[in-house]
Amino acid sequence: MFTSFSFMQRCLAALGLATALAAAPLAAHAQAPSTMEQIKQSGVMRIGVAPGDPYYFKDPATGQWTGLGVLIAEEVAKDLGVKVQTVETTWGNAVAGLQAGQMDVMFILDATEERKKAADFTDEPLFWYAQGVLVRDGLSVKTWDDLDQSGTRVGVGLGTAPDRDLTKRLQNATIERFGNNDEAVAALFARRVDAIGFYTPVLAVAYSRIKKGEIVIPSPVVALSTSAGMRKQEDQAFKEYLDGEFRKLYESGRVQELYAQYLKGKGVEASSTPSLIKEQWAQ
Repeated sequence: MFTSFSFMQRCLAALGLATALAAAPLAAHAQAPSTMEQIKQSGVMRIGVAPGDPYYFKDPATGQWTGLGVLIAEEVAKDLGVKVQTVETTWGNAVAGLQAGQMDVMFILDATEERKKAADFTDEPLFWYAQGVLVRDGLSVKTWDDLDQSGTRVGVGLGTAPDRDLTKRLQNATIERFGNNDEAVAALFARRVDAIGFYTPVLAVAYSRIKKGEIVIPSPVVALSTSAGMRKQEDQAFKEYLDGEFRKLYESGRVQELYAQYLKGKGVEASSTPSLIKEQWAQ
């Protein structure tokens, strides 16, 4: 009887210990400060940055990060009364970095269905961009059918969303795939391709490098919005704050002003490229 009772006590004790250990991570997670609390307490908003001009660009001479994403972050941080700290990541590892708490937010991160399984995203769009083409001088393109002609060569980034879309959309044109944007731009400059297909902000930077051709949004328009990603949490204060900021940036036209400011530093007039405000595309 004594032995059986002692055995039962040991089992209950072990069960209690296991329950406590299992609950510990949940309790720690519940007690961890929310993103908004952490930003206010530290006075710093940590943003993810990854190579991808004009969104993020690291100056090789100074090591400083610039780009539209940084300008937007500074605008948001100013209204919150905090400073911006950049955290280097990659587009592929950005969500994992948010989950691990390495950064608070990454701006201009598209809310794909796969990403939304692991991170939260704003409901309000930060801005819109379209799938476009930078066509060589002398090539008239108004629709995708104009581009989809036998003998027309279109350059794309290998494995990108434009690559997947144009592979389906263009049945007659020849698609040339390149490992990075610079290779595609060089091919257009050398007239090895007649056009390159990327999203319009990327095309604006490409145009700044060669100063040739014309950026076109063929019809029917393929439009996508972008937003910002953050770690999943019960406290929605930071997400709600960003939604309000994005609404203000978009409706006031401030996001387009920041875009124009960055492009001007690249020697490009924003008026020569499609706006980030979708309602202005038809104007």
